Amino acid sequence: MQSALHKVVGPEEVQPQNLSGRVAVVTGGALGIGYEGDAAIEEIKRQTKGGADIDWKECDLGNLAEVRSVFGGLRESLERLDYLVLSAGINANQYALDHDGIERIFAVNYLGQYYAVNQLWATLRKTSLMPGVTSPRVVAVSSAMHQHAPSDVKFSSLEDINNPELGPADLYGRSKLAQILFLRFGLVERVIKPTSDSIYPLAVHPGTVNTAMQEQWKDAYPGITGQLISAAVKTVGRDPEQGSYSTLWALTAPEVEEENQNGAYFSDPGKRGRESSQASDERLGAQLWELGEKLVKEKLGDDALEDWRNAGVA
Repeated sequence: MQSALHKVVGPEEVQPQNLSGRVAVVTGGALGIGYEGDAAIEEIKRQTKGGADIDWKECDLGNLAEVRSVFGGLRESLERLDYLVLSAGINANQYALDHDGIERIFAVNYLGQYYAVNQLWATLRKTSLMPGVTSPRVVAVSSAMHQHAPSDVKFSSLEDINNPELGPADLYGRSKLAQILFLRFGLVERVIKPTSDSIYPLAVHPGTVNTAMQEQWKDAYPGITGQLISAAVKTVGRDPEQGSYSTLWALTAPEVEEENQNGAYFSDPGKRGRESSQASDERLGAQLWELGEKLVKEKLGDDALEDWRNAGVA
């Protein structure tokens, strides 16, 4: 549903052109911003008189074994993958552990999606080598809240991650910082540049969006504080369609490739976002990458990760 101020405030509407034959995977596509990706596909389906094929799979991103099963299965079944949208997420909330014993906001917002990308990387690479194909893109729905990550964040160990002293905003901000670092200092620097792959990872800030996630403020800060925060963000927030525009732009805008904006962070369609100094910290990015590898292997075994640089190479 559009907000009352839809035509007055918010980013300019983004309408992708003909996407016939393209394949997209959207995490978190059941509700909120991710649902607008599904709505865009439904519109294509309408325009093509049912020519688009849509499927939905259940997956708990806080369960690494489930991520391997679902996304590894997609790797085997998909012939191509043009767009990968990392939209699943938990808003600021109380400290708790996921299925694997990892702080759940970090686990769902970052680690589970890091592993999903790893499982699908071979398909993205294969698609990038197809004749006449526009370079595949990976877009993470991050947040300006990455600027509120703890100043002493290290990403050096599970003990650092599982810190019950951190508050809801700290936990959420840290997870959103991790997404930006993963794309820039993980995928771009450690995978794409060494292999010269034509794949474009980008991060976006969708704005404050009126989805069910805003109700989580009441759990994050029980009592009147959480109620006031939830009400405030709903008052100024964008509707889910507006919240999807940055993602749709990042997925389809030709200038991303024309201007080689790989690893960039956008706050609105075509508008570079303001990043914290931590988001540009190469050392922090390296620590995050190493921690992700370590945690996945510890939970699932040394053979759990696909070889990033050789994935999809016959």
